[in-house]
Amino acid sequence: MEQRQFGNTDLVASAVGFGTWEMSTTMYGHIDVDEAARAVNMAIDRGITLFDTAEVYGPYHSEELLAKALGNRRNEIVLVTKVGFDYDDTPQVIGRNSKKAHIIEHTDDCLRRLNTDFVDLMLIHWPDHDTPIEETMEGLEELKQSGKIRHYGVSNFNIDMMEECEQYGHIAANQVGYNMYDRRMESRVLPWCQANGVGYMAYGSLGFGLLTGAFTPETTFEEGDWRRSGNAFNLPLFQEEHFRKEVEVTNRLVELADGYNKTVAQLALAWVLDHPAVSCALVGMRNERELEENVAATDWKLNEEIRNGINEIFEDVGVPTYQNAPQAI
Repeated sequence: MEQRQFGNTDLVASAVGFGTWEMSTTMYGHIDVDEAARAVNMAIDRGITLFDTAEVYGPYHSEELLAKALGNRRNEIVLVTKVGFDYDDTPQVIGRNSKKAHIIEHTDDCLRRLNTDFVDLMLIHWPDHDTPIEETMEGLEELKQSGKIRHYGVSNFNIDMMEECEQYGHIAANQVGYNMYDRRMESRVLPWCQANGVGYMAYGSLGFGLLTGAFTPETTFEEGDWRRSGNAFNLPLFQEEHFRKEVEVTNRLVELADGYNKTVAQLALAWVLDHPAVSCALVGMRNERELEENVAATDWKLNEEIRNGINEIFEDVGVPTYQNAPQAI
């Protein structure tokens, strides 16, 4: 498995990261918890070192399930989690909160759920527009000095926000969506991260399932699956008229990948990893088949013919890639 450096930091991890949003048990419908736990251990055996979770996944379920699955293998991996929300007693999210005291308290909660003394990378999950970035950074620096986190970063931050962060410390990474169907970060955020020594973690690398070949135009999402709303981080990817054309694009991408004896998921991951600013492409893995498929994607380096072929398919079908659409913050 290829290992990549996060910007100009000493943080190094596998190019493909194990995303655990699907392990939340509340956002993607039913999952087989035992099978997911087996996938975690198989991933480590196959060279995946980065595991990404968040307190909001569940809330709390994903961190707890990951800790249970890891057992005594915690020190074999790079562990990433995220804080930055308020919850009611149910618990459900009721707002964003990146105040210093809040993120310190919630980091302690994360460490307890994850059964560890530290995390390798702590991220602020979404911008808190009511808390000064200086205060948030002060809290992150304090956590780093205490040894509870090795590195800190952000998620879903735009350039102005990252530039302000850099006034008070150095963020190791920004985790933002990036895939063939969502190229909003290509013109500004990705180049900025590359130029400023900030790692880029791409979530949604498989288009939240769109780039797996598993969907048909008639696919519907069960109750409790967030895609049922039709929207994906301010893009209409799962609205019916868009979804049908995207399935057509994916079917043609399947044919393109098949010409190289690869799967469309491998094509999608290789495409994300082809960008020089990307440190890690996150993907959910529920079973051994998906795991083996994703691991093999790191061995495929795309050439100009393949890249052009991808773009031609999008143009022929008339599916936008949203390069100029506003970032969700």
